[in-house]
Amino acid sequence: MSKKNGLADPSRLKPIDEDDKELLRVVIETPKGSRNKFAFDPQQHIFELKKVLPAGMTFPYDFGFVPSTLAEDGDPVDVLVLMDEPAFPGCVLSCRPVGVIEGEQKDKKGKQRNDRIIAVEKDAHSFADVKTIDDMSKQFERELAEFFVNYHRLTGKEYRVLAMKGPDQARKLVKTHRQ
Repeated sequence: MSKKNGLADPSRLKPIDEDDKELLRVVIETPKGSRNKFAFDPQQHIFELKKVLPAGMTFPYDFGFVPSTLAEDGDPVDVLVLMDEPAFPGCVLSCRPVGVIEGEQKDKKGKQRNDRIIAVEKDAHSFADVKTIDDMSKQFERELAEFFVNYHRLTGKEYRVLAMKGPDQARKLVKTHRQ
C-alpha cells in the first residue's frame, strides 16, 4: 500500500516470490488476445489504455512487468507470460522465467535495449513441461519476434531481436534492474 494515499501500488511489490525464490512476480497489464494495450501509471495508481492495436493484431500472450525493476527504456522489466487462459490488468502472477528476448529498439532519439522476459505461470498446465526457451519451437520464437517487430513499427520504432537466451539470463536481467 502506498503510504501517501492508501492505494495499492503493484509496481512496488517485491519482484521475487517469497515462497519460492525461483519464481518472479509479474503484474499483468495487457491480457492475451487483447487489442487494447494497457499500462500501469504509478503516479495515479491506475491502469490506463495506451493504444489500440489494428484489427487482426492482438497480444499473443499476457503481457506485464516485474515490479520494483527499472529497465534501460525507463519502464519496469517487461514479461510475456505463457499460461492457459488470459489474466486481467492488475493481476499478480507467480511465474517461472524460461528465457529472455534480447532486443534493441530504435527511434528518432537513437537506440536502446528493450529486453522481454518469457515466463510460464507456475500453475499453467499447457506449458508445464517448458523449463527453458529451448523447449519451445523455432516457429514460436519467430512468431514472438515478428509480433514485437510489428508492434514497434506501429509507433514509428524499429525493433530488432538480438538473441533468445535462457532462464539464467532472465533472472540476471531482473537482478541487474532491481530497484
